[in-house]
Amino acid sequence: MVFSQPDRYVSLLTDFGFKRVFGTEPNKNLLIDFLNTVLPDYHQIRDVTFKNSENLGNTIIDRKAIFDIYCEAQNGDRFIVEIQKAKQNFFKDRSVYYASFPIQQQAEKGEWNYELTSVYTVGVLDFVFDDHKHEETFVHVVELKDQHCRVFYEKFKFIYIELPKFQKTLEQLETHFDKWLFLFRNLARLDAPPLPLQEEVFEELFEVTEIANFSRDEQLGYQASLKAYRDWYAIEMTARQDAMREGRERGREEGREEGREEGREEGREEGREEGREQEAIALVIRLLNRRLRQDLSAEMRSRLSTLPLPVLEDLSEALLDFTGLADLESWLATHE
Repeated sequence: MVFSQPDRYVSLLTDFGFKRVFGTEPNKNLLIDFLNTVLPDYHQIRDVTFKNSENLGNTIIDRKAIFDIYCEAQNGDRFIVEIQKAKQNFFKDRSVYYASFPIQQQAEKGEWNYELTSVYTVGVLDFVFDDHKHEETFVHVVELKDQHCRVFYEKFKFIYIELPKFQKTLEQLETHFDKWLFLFRNLARLDAPPLPLQEEVFEELFEVTEIANFSRDEQLGYQASLKAYRDWYAIEMTARQDAMREGRERGREEGREEGREEGREEGREEGREEGREQEAIALVIRLLNRRLRQDLSAEMRSRLSTLPLPVLEDLSEALLDFTGLADLESWLATHE
């Protein structure tokens, strides 16, 4: 049975689409090609080996990190590659925490001189950083630098790509990097490979992402992943619209009370964040009820209501692989 799909190709912004294209051994040429467009010339890679994307802490009580894609280049350099769909508090802190795992894993038993290979975090963001929203720059390369802005340590880098700022049309594409970003934003809207994208690497991409080539289980998996992405997007847009509406309603009044603006803005932000969390909890519970084909108990709903927004987002992706309540219990045991 083949499911009816409105799109010909998957969206790379879904968890399913991102991992199908960049996270499997048969398609690793696509990952290598994309990484080489964002890496500096002296760190171009020829091959990668996929590593376990679930990384445990050093002790049983340590939290663990689950990466979208974690791989190692032929020279030992480590790469974390992630798609981030929604803005979340402490996102930068989370990135640094996750990047610490590939560093710790390089420790050798016995005598060791502490020499490390490079660790890169590449984040494809479907949102814009608040502190960069008025800038045109959409690729941010973050390094450790000293007080004179000289690179202090060159083996630890973060590369963030703010996709919403990339607005080029098909006719405006100039570089290979442009073409990748265009596909991130528009692949699911295409009916056929356009002429500017008829290159060997993109021909492979179109073949891998064509939904008609999927098995029944793959189509079911993609439908679930697409629905989760759209639901999270709806939550973010609702919160943004509510904030804009609130700003318009109170703008004139608060313009006369500038002395209290800072405290009031902090309170509004806390309220918006609480609203996003409540919507996210309701969404995850609905997805779990459907996935497990049973209504969650009041006790389980209460446990879920205590989870912070970043953990709820991780759960919305992890639950696509659940087959029973035991899987949920096991997942919560390591994330609560």
